[in-house]
Amino acid sequence: MTGLGTGINVLAILVGTGLGAVLGDRLPKRWRELMVSSLALFLLAMGVYQATQAFTGEFATAAGGAATILILAALVLGGGLGSAIDIESRLDNLGGWLQRRFSRGGNEDHRFATGFVTATLLFCVGPMAVLGAFADGVQGDPGILAIKSILDGFIALAFAANLGWGVGLSAAAVLIYQGGLTALASVLSTVMVPAVIGSLTAVGGILILAISLRMLELREIAVANLLPALPLAPIATAAYLALT
Repeated sequence: MTGLGTGINVLAILVGTGLGAVLGDRLPKRWRELMVSSLALFLLAMGVYQATQAFTGEFATAAGGAATILILAALVLGGGLGSAIDIESRLDNLGGWLQRRFSRGGNEDHRFATGFVTATLLFCVGPMAVLGAFADGVQGDPGILAIKSILDGFIALAFAANLGWGVGLSAAAVLIYQGGLTALASVLSTVMVPAVIGSLTAVGGILILAISLRMLELREIAVANLLPALPLAPIATAAYLALT
């Protein structure tokens, strides 16, 4: 069901906030770290599976030998564009500015605002939010957002232990942002042929691989700078299919 992933995500944030406010940081640190590593390994497997769309499936069949070239071109050009704009640094700077802007006033106001702003940025400003929303909207697959929900739930738990209930308010921002992206992707999917959707899935899988490598601390990749590859892949594929 389209939109299910965002619904799960919102619920996970609310539950995590409630548990964090009640339990604090009593959960063992080693257990939390192992859980994150387990999720990263699952993402790694998911990324490999989706990335194989570049070599199998309707996209590979329709594009033939050009399939891998189209994916590589989208990644290289998208990465170049993202690096030129410096999306990763701009998002980091936006987070710092918003936190300074809204973290004024009394101690309780400061804690509430800091919890809301920091959590909102972590949950919304990231590749998994975009990739997950598109997968949910285009394919009706909430898998990526389900994994993100578990991560966000633990983050909400940890933040709420220190910053209180303001963290829970970020669920509203996630609902609006991710829900909007999912709705947009769902509309676009009605005019996208399976081969074009396959190219989007392949690039998304590669970005998921990059996220898992970051989570496992194996390689620090500026994944946000690769986000322009997501629209470039289906555009390039559609243009190639129209010309051949």
